[in-house]
Amino acid sequence: MSFSLHVETERFPIAGSFTIARGSKTEAEVVTCTLSRDGHAGRGECVPYRRYGETVESVVEAIELMRRHVEAGLSREDLIRAMGPGAARNAIDCALWDIEAKTMGHDAHQRVCRMLPRPVVTALTISLGDPQEMAAQARAAAHRPLLKIKVGSTNDAARIHAVASAAPNSRIILDANEGWTEDNIRENLMAAAEFHVALIEQPLPAGQDAILRDIPHPVPICADESVHVAEDVDALAGLYDFVNIKLDKAGGLTAALALRDRAREAGFGVMVGCMVGTSLAMAPAVLLAQDADYVDLDGPLLLARDRSPGLTYTGSIVSPPTADVWG
Repeated sequence: MSFSLHVETERFPIAGSFTIARGSKTEAEVVTCTLSRDGHAGRGECVPYRRYGETVESVVEAIELMRRHVEAGLSREDLIRAMGPGAARNAIDCALWDIEAKTMGHDAHQRVCRMLPRPVVTALTISLGDPQEMAAQARAAAHRPLLKIKVGSTNDAARIHAVASAAPNSRIILDANEGWTEDNIRENLMAAAEFHVALIEQPLPAGQDAILRDIPHPVPICADESVHVAEDVDALAGLYDFVNIKLDKAGGLTAALALRDRAREAGFGVMVGCMVGTSLAMAPAVLLAQDADYVDLDGPLLLARDRSPGLTYTGSIVSPPTADVWG
């Protein structure tokens, strides 16, 4: 059955700024794909990521190149064969999930989740800054059970100390965004262990992972930029302990589910993460995250305004999406 496809770009201001090892931004630029048929509409949102050479313009162009096939009724399985992973495929795939649910009269969770979905606890991200700035951010969020701390610069041991001292009751994830080196990774790992950090994301640049095979892991290490799809998992054995699954990297919920299953089969822990986007981007990921070990779906919490209707966040607890949001 055929669809009508609409693509638009939107901007949502970030509350303050969002800073990682690769730079800062003050707004979330997203691309939304809407599929319409028989009075129903299904939507998917993606966040183009410059780390992988994506821009808003290139993602819109990639979706437009698929217009004829999508409007002709392309299946999700055919979509994976026709497009590579990335933000453009994610927007189309999630829109297909949404329109399927709405036209077939079932909730998406019935096909994604093994049981009725429940609220999950998400991390809240603390942006990269000097140790005093990060301690102040952590102190303000110290009531939250899980904090994700952006590191990946010089003097990260001081940042770890400052944040852990400011939020002593919060579990901490460190995200270096490929910012550590062979020269400082051992020192930083030991600082993380000293302050009982729970998990470290992507300490080294993708492609330099082999170093991880020859050093102790006093804190579990999670692949992020080094893993996109299920086919990447086998190469991570002996290097990483967890994988971070993001819909924009995997290229949609369909591919993300396959990645999750392959990671579990291979014995990896699972984290479900996100880019900085709205509730529409988070909604399918909340279903994916139902059996995750760690959840980082705080995109809407970082925005000055979210979509309406949006997901319900109660402190750090995010509830599954209602049908008017997605699925």
